[in-house]
Parts: sequence; structure tokens; C-alpha cells
Amino acid sequence: MEVRSAQPGPVPSGTAALADRWDVEPELFASLARNDQRRMAEQYVRGLLAAEGRKTLRNVAEQIGGKALQQSVHHFITASSWNWAPVRGALARLADEVVRPQAWVVNSTVIPKAGIHSVGVDQQFLPHLGQTVNGQRAFSAWSASERISVPFNWSLVLSRNWLEDPARRSRAHIPDASRVASLEEHAGSVALEAAEAWGLRRRPVVVDVEGLDAGATVGRFARAGASLILRVDGATPLRVDGSLLQGYSDKEVPALSLISSMKRMRRQVEWSDVSGNGMHFGVVSAIPVLLACPAPGSGPGGGPSAVHHRPMLLIGDWRSSGRWPSRLWLTDSRRLPLITLLRLTRLTDVVERDFAEISEHTGVRDFAGRSFQGWHRHITLASVAHLVAARAGTRCFPARRRRVTGSVTPLCA
Repeated sequence: MEVRSAQPGPVPSGTAALADRWDVEPELFASLARNDQRRMAEQYVRGLLAAEGRKTLRNVAEQIGGKALQQSVHHFITASSWNWAPVRGALARLADEVVRPQAWVVNSTVIPKAGIHSVGVDQQFLPHLGQTVNGQRAFSAWSASERISVPFNWSLVLSRNWLEDPARRSRAHIPDASRVASLEEHAGSVALEAAEAWGLRRRPVVVDVEGLDAGATVGRFARAGASLILRVDGATPLRVDGSLLQGYSDKEVPALSLISSMKRMRRQVEWSDVSGNGMHFGVVSAIPVLLACPAPGSGPGGGPSAVHHRPMLLIGDWRSSGRWPSRLWLTDSRRLPLITLLRLTRLTDVVERDFAEISEHTGVRDFAGRSFQGWHRHITLASVAHLVAARAGTRCFPARRRRVTGSVTPLCA
């Protein structure tokens, strides 16, 4: 899922009031070395919840101390010494308790910018629009259940234009260790490396990002031992797994052609709204396939043709009547019931909803500074504010998306 640019709607009811009612969990900011840093972090989150409109540093400062505090807020976010990573670790552990996630969802968002000076700004192609926009691109990992979701880690995409320009690196204070990374590496690191560093219990990972190479992404998650459900486009080359489905050609064909041609594999699925507004019906198809993935050690040392074919399950999801499935997914979790896999894919709807109804209002898009550290500190505290609002929102914002229940039945041939 590419989270799309949109004008924020009305601020969720009660968000501003949360600024006064929030009981700060001590573990969130325990990693900050000084009392004044912990106090400022708490005040910043309250300012994000209370401020109306864009959550700029000036607007946040106005909420917590007026103009006199603007310089202190600016220094705390852009030039202070505190490390955001331990705060994210504490946020992730708290989100695990609050959300009780069924999976982690990885997605990306493009944040349009008018200028060229904000850290990471470059030309970003949006496949779903077929357009290129000027802005930042960030990957995020979300703890998600059918009730609520909370972002707990972020990765900012930096192009060669930033990383190979010494002057730009210096102005943005980009760390020496930062290097050019592929989109597949961002998708993996935002979930996998964080989980390893913070000791989180592993969850299935649902990756909903346009433009990823399926083989490279699956290979990266497989090497980490993580269960993956990956949204793919119709051009992804696959072959039928002849060990399970005999009589089919072993030639690679596009995923959309494959799933559209095997009509006998389709099943009817029944789901209900969480709000209880009746039952709905759709169609799914699940086909065992083989996906070509880079073999371990491939590349300059292993040779560009070193690949192996990994057993996967291709899932087509017809969310509405039509010739083509609305979404295509690949998963290595062949042993899970199809209804369970479908429920996990629908968690992307929960994330999309919560991004629009909560994250947009806690300032995830609003940092306008030029500092790499400033961007990461701001979005970390905006995610804490999201957790505060989401936890209260379990009563205020009931999930309105479709939730798959337990019925999968064969269609008549």
C-alpha cells in the first residue's frame, strides 16, 4: 500500500483533550539521559495532540510554552543528542501490549514538498498515479490488529543525490554510515532489523508496497526466517509448482495471466463488517507456485544467474465483481488456512484507515526541517502521539473496514 497524499480531514474527536489526560508511560522516554529531555519529549507529544492544523515546530511550541519555547523545541528536535532508536523500541513494546498484533504491516508513503531543501526530497514516482512528484519517501512498520494499528519504526529513503553530495550530507547531518539502499532493503530493515534489535516477538509480515522486486524481497525475508505475505503486481513471473499441481507447464508466466487462467481454483469467501452491517461475498484463488529468488551469496561473488525457486502460494482477491482480481499476494505460509491469510492481508485496510484518521493528525507528514536527525525524532514522537490517540480510539473510532469471517467454499465449475 502506498499511503497517498491527502488533505487531513477533521481532527478526531477527543484528540486535543488527550493532551491533558495522557498518563505518560515512564518506559517510553527512560532512555533519554536527562530529566529535561524526558520532560520535553512528553511536552512535545502533548503539543502534537493539542495543535490544530500542521504540526510544525512553531505550532507545537505554541501549545506547550508559547513563542519563548520555540528555540528550545527546535534544538530538542533538530540538534539535541538524544537517540530516537531506544524510544522506538519502547514504543514497539508498548504497541505490542496495546494492539495485540496479528501481523506487522510494512508500507511506504510519499510526502510531497514544495522545495528541495528538506532532507531526502527528490523526484518520487507513484505507480498508482503514473506520476512523478517532488517529495520525501519513507517506509514504516506497523503493529496491526483488526481493531487498531500503530507505527513503530520508520526508514527515510535517501537517493544518490543526497548520499553522494558531500555538501548536502553535511547540511542535513546525514550519518557517515548511511548508504544507498534499495527499496527491498528498506522494506526488510524497517521490520526485521528493528525486531532483532529490540527483542520483539516475531509476527507475520504483510508488505504492501508498490514497485518492489518480488524475488529480492522474498529472499531477504526468507534469510531472516520471517513469515511473509507480499503484495505483487500482475507482471510478476511465476511458474506452477508441479509437485502439487501436475499437468501444467513449468514455463514462467505473469502472475495475473496465471491466476486468471486457472478458474477452477477459485473459491467464494464470505465476510462481515466489524460494525455488523450485513454479510458480503467475494472470490479468492490460491495457487501453489514457484518464485525465482536470488540464491544466498548471489551478486558479484555468487554470479548474477545464481537463483533458486522458492515454493510460494499465489492468492488472488476479487474484492468486487470483475474479470481481474483486485489484489495479488504471494506468501511462503502455505500451511496457514486461506481464511487466515485473507484476514492478514486485510490488515492493510486498518493501517490505511488509521494513517488517515490518526497519523495525519499527529504530524507524520509535517516536519519541514532539513535535519536527518530532526526528521527521525519528530516522526518518532508523532508515532507516540499516534499510539496515545489509537488507544483512546478503540472506543471513538471503531473499525469500518471489511473483516473476513470463516467461510471459504468452492465455486461451481
